[in-house]
Amino acid sequence: MKNKENLLSSSLKRGTNLQSVRSYNEKLVLQLIREHGELSKAEATIATGLSANAMSQIFRTLESSNLLKRGKPIRGRIGQPSTPLSINGKANYYLALNIARRTVELSVIDFKGQILHSCKERYEFPIPAKILQFVKSNLNDVVKTAKLKLKDMASLGVAMPFELWSWTEMYSSPADLLDQWRDFDISTALEQICNLDVLVENDATAACRSELVFGSHIEREDWVYFYIDTFIGGGIVLNGSVFPGRRGNAGGFGPMRVPHHREGNRLIDHASLIVLERELAKKGIDPLSCYIENQNWNDFEPMLSDWITRAANNIAHAIVSSLSVMDFEAAVIDGSFPEEVKNRLVNQVDKFLNETDLQGVHKPEIISGQIGAKAQSKGAAASIISKDYLIDNNMLHRG
Repeated sequence: MKNKENLLSSSLKRGTNLQSVRSYNEKLVLQLIREHGELSKAEATIATGLSANAMSQIFRTLESSNLLKRGKPIRGRIGQPSTPLSINGKANYYLALNIARRTVELSVIDFKGQILHSCKERYEFPIPAKILQFVKSNLNDVVKTAKLKLKDMASLGVAMPFELWSWTEMYSSPADLLDQWRDFDISTALEQICNLDVLVENDATAACRSELVFGSHIEREDWVYFYIDTFIGGGIVLNGSVFPGRRGNAGGFGPMRVPHHREGNRLIDHASLIVLERELAKKGIDPLSCYIENQNWNDFEPMLSDWITRAANNIAHAIVSSLSVMDFEAAVIDGSFPEEVKNRLVNQVDKFLNETDLQGVHKPEIISGQIGAKAQSKGAAASIISKDYLIDNNMLHRG
């Protein structure tokens, strides 16, 4: 308990007692409760520096709005029992569409980040008509199986690569068909199908947002995030908020240069699942089998071990390059693979960094991502939650 109080009292997320910015304070409290899991009014008062009266009003407002729910009173202390409040998952429901280069997934996700139901389809490459047909065919069933109705959905979040027509030569996809994405308005097309507001975000940025919103990084303000899928991507967290950049691609690490190799000198050439796909195909294994849920990746040996070593070595170089630009506290690594594979990759990255010349930079903490293979889908919902209910500290610093 004392450790929690120290974290709260040292928080930089200070509120203000001015009534005119009450919505800021409400977002601040929601964000703190997400980070800590649950907080009492007394703990939230310590964390924000707001008055007890102001905090009581905020808690009443958030509870009456159904955004928070009460826990069991904590007894055995001096004074009145303390009642913690936590995020109410039933406050809002979101449709989340994750359009990836090898798969598409439609999910129903609640306000707490839990996936209530989802359906997924594999393919060799995505084209707009195929994606729209997938949504039309599965929309009603996904919502119904989640025991909800379409009218219960607050909005639709979409996580997808912003340039699906890029790098087609790397995974033998027809450039002319993927070129359809250049002028295709995915938001308007989905709005007509679902009759919901649509928010589109880069898939790797969305995954990073999922890690921030639904994971726990209470003690970290600035960190770099790598997400490995068909192609590697990532995101950047500054001042405790995702920094998407001017065009929404900040942290798109695929093109980052790494020490020259015969196979290429970009991070995408070594730390992407497409590299593992090729090695599996050479051994007569279905290259798309690494996108099957609950697939046993031990079947991919020894190609898997070789890929982990290759990917980890180059991610370590990418981390050093990122540190030369920003003094990140941590590097978070996640991806579309089993937990065991992720842990092996993280350990290898850490090992390579320990053997790397770090003069002029400080080695960050190397951490496994907390969300895993569903990070992009959950990130589609996290993007909406961030926009509506969380504070963007980077925007505040600009203003």
